[in-house]
Parts: sequence; C-alpha cells; structure tokens
Amino acid sequence: MPIQRRTFLAGTAAAATLTSAPKIHAASKDKQYRTALIGAGWWGMNILREAMAGGQTKVVALCDVDSDRLEINAEEVSDLSGDTPRTYRDYRELFEKEDVDVAIIATPDHWHALNALAAIEAGAHVFIEKPTGHTIGESQAVLAASRAADRIVQVGLHRRIGPHHVSGMKFLKDGGAGDIGLVRMFVHSRGGAEKPTRNSEPPENLDWDMYCGPAPLRPYCRRIHPGGFRHFLDFANGTLGDWGVHWLDQMLWWSDQQSPTSVHSTGGRPIAGAAVLNDDEQTTDAPDHQTATYEFDSFTATWEHRKFAGQGPEQTSIGCYFFGTQGTFHIGWRDGWTFYPADSKKQVIHQDAELQEPDGHNLKLLYADFLRSIETGNRPAADITVGHQATTLALLGMLSMKLGRSVRWDAGAGQIIGDDEANGMLRRTYREPWTYPEIG
Repeated sequence: MPIQRRTFLAGTAAAATLTSAPKIHAASKDKQYRTALIGAGWWGMNILREAMAGGQTKVVALCDVDSDRLEINAEEVSDLSGDTPRTYRDYRELFEKEDVDVAIIATPDHWHALNALAAIEAGAHVFIEKPTGHTIGESQAVLAASRAADRIVQVGLHRRIGPHHVSGMKFLKDGGAGDIGLVRMFVHSRGGAEKPTRNSEPPENLDWDMYCGPAPLRPYCRRIHPGGFRHFLDFANGTLGDWGVHWLDQMLWWSDQQSPTSVHSTGGRPIAGAAVLNDDEQTTDAPDHQTATYEFDSFTATWEHRKFAGQGPEQTSIGCYFFGTQGTFHIGWRDGWTFYPADSKKQVIHQDAELQEPDGHNLKLLYADFLRSIETGNRPAADITVGHQATTLALLGMLSMKLGRSVRWDAGAGQIIGDDEANGMLRRTYREPWTYPEIG
C-alpha cells in the first residue's frame, strides 16, 4: 500500500525542508485595483470571482462580444461586490474610456495577444489565460511589450502554485526520483467519429465578426461558440495548445526552464475523420491525437494526447511521468502526485491534491501572487517569461506537425534554425483591418 508523503517524511531528513504549499503573504486591503475583464465567459468569471473575493478589486468594466453574457455577468458582479461595471463589446473602446489598473484576459486564444498589448499600452498590469499567443510571434510581442513597459503579466498557469505541484517539484529537484532521463506528458479521453454540425446565422446577441477578429471570418456554428473554439485551428491550437501548455510548463519548471534543441510532432484525425468546412456545415479541425518529442541536452520529453479509447489500462488519464534512476514520479491533477520506487521493496509515496472546487484549480493562490507582485515589483510565479516558453513549446509542436518534419529551435534568437518555411509559420496573416503585432 502507498504511504502518505507526510508519514514518509516524518522519518527523513527532508521533513524540515520540504514544503507542501507556497507562502502567500496577505496583501494590503487599502489598495483597490480598478479591474476590467475581457472575455466574460465561464473561465473569465471564475478568475474575476477570485479577484473580487480577495478584497482588492473594484470591477470597472466587462467586455465581451456576447451581449447576453455581459448583462448576466454585470448583474452578478453587482450582486457580489456592489460594483456597477460598464459593459463594452470592443476592448479598444474600453481602454479609451476607462482608467484600468488590472486587465484580466480570458478571450479565445487568437485574441490573447491583441488584448494584452492594448492593456499594456494603457498602463495596466495583466492576468492572462494561457496560451500567451495563437502564434509564437504574438507571444514574443507580449513578452517584449510587458518588459518595455515594466508591467506585471501573470499567466493562468495555476499548477505553478498549487500545493501538490510545489511539493512535487521540490521532491524531484531534491533528487527523490534520481537522475531523470525521460519525461512523458499526456492527456487522454474518450471519443469517436465526428459528424458535421450545421452552420447557422449567429445569434442576435453575438457579434460574430468581432468574435473572429484577426482570424478568418468563417461561418458561425454552435460548436465554436460557446465553448468549443479550442478545437478550431483558426482560433486555437487544439489539445496541445490547451492542456499541453500546463504540462509542458511542469516539465520546464523541473528543468529550470531549459529550451529544447529540436522538436518533432505527428498527429491527425483518423478517428474523428477528415475536417469539413463549407457553406452548410463544419467540424472541428484539430488533431484527434498527437505526439511530440522534445530533445534537450540531457533528457528527452514527449507529449501525447488522444481523444479516443479513454484511460485504458493506465492508472491515470492526465499529467506527467518523470522517469529517473530511483523510480517513476507521476504528477497529476485531482490524483496528486505519486512516486513509484524502482526498488520494489520500497513503499510507494503519495500526496493528495489540494484544489479549489468545483473546478479543481488554484486560482486563489495565483491571483494573490499576482497582486503581491504588483505591490513588490517581483516577478510572479507564472510570469510572462514562464508562460511564453510553455506556449512556445506547444506551438512548435503544432508547427512541426503541420510541416511534417522536425524543427531545430534557437531559443536565444527566437527562430527556427535553417528553415525559412518554418520561420514563416511563427506568424500568420491577419484578416483586415487587424494588424499583426510587431516587436518595437
């Protein structure tokens, strides 16, 4: 039977040093941050609720292309805090009219960079959902702008600060699993063939042209909005660009932010079927499975996901395995972390997860860390540099899959080595009148 981590540590020298949670100092309640939420959907409101609960947030504005969401969520904000936020359909108008200290950005991925850059230009600190761009060039622009303006940007990588992730990383970094040679990151779920969904006129409450924004203006389909955009490559980058960013970040955290020398990825839609997009109907177009290999100087890391077959014989369907000379370490989501010693005579070590429910996150800790960083000027736990690197690795995997070949990455230059076609894919063409961001 596995023993609990705290029982194990009671008999080891590590007991005095291994911490299970980060120390978040209470911020001064005297400061009230004028806060705007851009992207007032389910997850954006989750973040805003945590911000309001912390006692340092005055909600001055909500922005969304869905007027029904704006009305409902503005009422909720008023009920919870007494604030009466003004509502906007266009984030540019919001920043022209409002004095904003903090911008929370929870729009679809293809909007993240433009929203963040506008917020930084307006002088706001930014809490932005991952990924930090739909393309690597966008993410580079956000990183450069935040540094030039000396703005704090916290990325929504709440696993960077969750208690079992913090203690698990200390276990690894202290050599608990020995020397690590291979990291395997994965997410698996059930699924099957996908049938096309009929296109339709956008609902009256939805500004579909603004929703698409810099992306191609494709027919409206209820599979996209609300909630399905992540599997349409015009707007996001599938499972690797979603879940992959979280678990790539765990690997980067353990490796002290090393950069890979090469990336190779394959994937497709053999189960979901060929993507469909015409005037009458459409399907998603993200891969239903994908593998990616990241080569580092001293270890190899792999990503894999599939949207079919379920968990199968594995004990878990999500997380990271770190394979070392002393055994195998798994860090997951709701199942905490577990170490399986290579010596079968030794007991398994386990720590349960500590999460906020019902969504299983650690936003409270992450948002408190964000506000503390604004007050102190220190970099937050999930600083833009951290989020940018995790985003970059995910997008390099997507880029390699589309190209059908490996790419060699020069992290210092932010370029792919010796491949003009691949470097051209670090950016994309925006739909007029939107302009792709440049690094000033």
